[in-house]
Amino acid sequence: MTLVSLESLVKRFGKETAVKDLSFQIKEGSCTALLGPNGAGKTTTLRMLAGLLQPTDGKIRFTGMKDGDNRQYIGYLPQHPVFYNWMNANEFLIYVGQLAHLTKKESQIRADKLLELVGLADAKKRRIGGFSGGMKQRLGIAQAMIHEPMLLMLDEPVSALDPVGRREVIEMMRELKKKTTILFSTHVLHDAEEVCDEIVIMQKGKLALSGSLDELRKRHQHDVIIISADGDITEWAQGLKSIDVITDVRTERTTATITVSRLEAAREGILQDILDKRIPVISFQVGQSSLEDVFMKVVSE
Repeated sequence: MTLVSLESLVKRFGKETAVKDLSFQIKEGSCTALLGPNGAGKTTTLRMLAGLLQPTDGKIRFTGMKDGDNRQYIGYLPQHPVFYNWMNANEFLIYVGQLAHLTKKESQIRADKLLELVGLADAKKRRIGGFSGGMKQRLGIAQAMIHEPMLLMLDEPVSALDPVGRREVIEMMRELKKKTTILFSTHVLHDAEEVCDEIVIMQKGKLALSGSLDELRKRHQHDVIIISADGDITEWAQGLKSIDVITDVRTERTTATITVSRLEAAREGILQDILDKRIPVISFQVGQSSLEDVFMKVVSE
């Protein structure tokens, strides 16, 4: 069942159009990753959903709800959350609970449950100023859920974290998706693959691609050959496009990711070319295209 529909959303800032005729749906109970390069319009879209920006045109509709102020249905964690560092975690959640029109007693009950859920129960009396980045992100997610929203939105929740903090937040999101609908933006495509069910890719303010993760994998996944060399192989690898079973070549100086339509024929042709031209290959691996490969192909078109 669809929880939220975005219908032909447009957002202009003066003469600049940040979001252009954007339409997609968020399914109830899903975890949706909003992907796109810097400047694609992801944060602007989330801020419109959160009620922090008014769309220039278009509609945001919650299924079964009257059109109007949707903020009561939404929990939002911005990319750079700000806390009162002199407060402790428990005080902060009671404070934001009361801002959401809960009584102090209701806020305390929910704070206790949420601190347990996000793994901060033992740190509830510690000042927020002494928290690590990962702990602050987990507290930020708790504040976004204090009023039990229908939709939890997280803007780049792991981008500023070290590997330990990133893993903590991803594991927590894995648990949260069992309880609520999640929409999150990210540049960390591996993390998106780990936790999301649905994908929305934006490019230059427009919808570039959307669908379930499984559908996109089936539709876009292909055999790939990944070559690493001792030296720059950009020119050589791009020349492989003349082999008819090679459909795409992406290079990063000493590495090449080659998408192929027929694996054995491509492998034979590439290996022969390596021998003929004495390319100093370090590794030659066969695999399948990842979400990152799909993303790079979409945003480069």
